[in-house]
Amino acid sequence: MRAHEELFAYWASLKRGGLLPSRRDLDPGAFKRHLPTISLIDVTREPLDFRVRLAGTALYDLYGREITGLDCSGAYLADAPYWRDSLAAVVEQRKPRVGMRTAPSGEARGLSVMWMRLPLARDGRNVDMILGYDALIGELAVQPTGIRAA
Repeated sequence: MRAHEELFAYWASLKRGGLLPSRRDLDPGAFKRHLPTISLIDVTREPLDFRVRLAGTALYDLYGREITGLDCSGAYLADAPYWRDSLAAVVEQRKPRVGMRTAPSGEARGLSVMWMRLPLARDGRNVDMILGYDALIGELAVQPTGIRAA
């Protein structure tokens, strides 16, 4: 199973009836191998905004810097309107969103990133946090094997 499908299946398994899982329901050990590509994004209201509470180590390569602690504008810079709209849709619709985006900076600049955002809610209804997953698609994502062509 591909990583994003694995993470989605785990998140879906935490849902109870029509209620969303909360941050408290997450067991990082259940998706340990994906932690470098995971983010937790806090949702603030009035006005609606987002702050990266935690960003996995692999996200540094995607964004070219540490984004933990930054708000949407600071974390995503020129891409902030795209991310603000995507994250707002997760909050308003209470549903996951996925997409593809070009990596904005860092070593991954110009390569594609497959992203997924999963809603979390302390009360099961009002999204107050978003679980993020970003996977690099391209040559940097290929791990060397040590095998060389003859």
